[in-house]
Amino acid sequence: MILLEDVVKSYNGRPALRGITTSVEAGEFVFLTGASGAGKSTLLRLLYRAELPDQGRVRVAGSDLVGMSRHQVALFRRRLGVVFQDFKLLRRRTVGENISFVLSLLNVSEREQQRLVYLTLKQMGLQHRLGAYPDELSGGEQQRVAVARALVCQPELILADEPTGNLDPERSHELMELLKQINYQGTTVLVATHDRSLIASHPARTLTLERGRLVRDGWGVAP
Repeated sequence: MILLEDVVKSYNGRPALRGITTSVEAGEFVFLTGASGAGKSTLLRLLYRAELPDQGRVRVAGSDLVGMSRHQVALFRRRLGVVFQDFKLLRRRTVGENISFVLSLLNVSEREQQRLVYLTLKQMGLQHRLGAYPDELSGGEQQRVAVARALVCQPELILADEPTGNLDPERSHELMELLKQINYQGTTVLVATHDRSLIASHPARTLTLERGRLVRDGWGVAP
């Protein structure tokens, strides 16, 4: 599902990633961890093709991301779901509209949009909030809407960048259980987090970055 070979990325001459080589198989659940500034967000941005590497190879879901045209990038992103720490919900659109907006870009019929939005929100336990606006929701509800938006297109891969960063421990646990459930259904999930306690509570394969280098690939966090 993911293949990185000798990936290097710098900003203004300052290295962000230094020779990263790793892979993630289809159906895996993987944490990406490291201190702030270790390179987690940069790596994720390469994976959803918001950035290009200075050197190396990046393949996701069978696609070589380096040589893509703009049209190919758009098609590729339809196969991904991305969840951000700050939710990135459209404040002037309802919960349902935030999610159906993604489907409208794919030319899904309005009737099918309504069906998929309802089913996805039901999976999140939020079908009763269909007509609410983001500012009327709690932080945990907003994050679940963000997950629903990522999930509605039935992606092969979900990338989550510090998805629990704005949540309390109880809501963080609930979100991780939800992502695990999505993974059990066959979706590959990669979660970037600096929260070692979260990884300890939900052990899984963990890639650890330190100053842009991959220093550990193992189960759970290092002692």
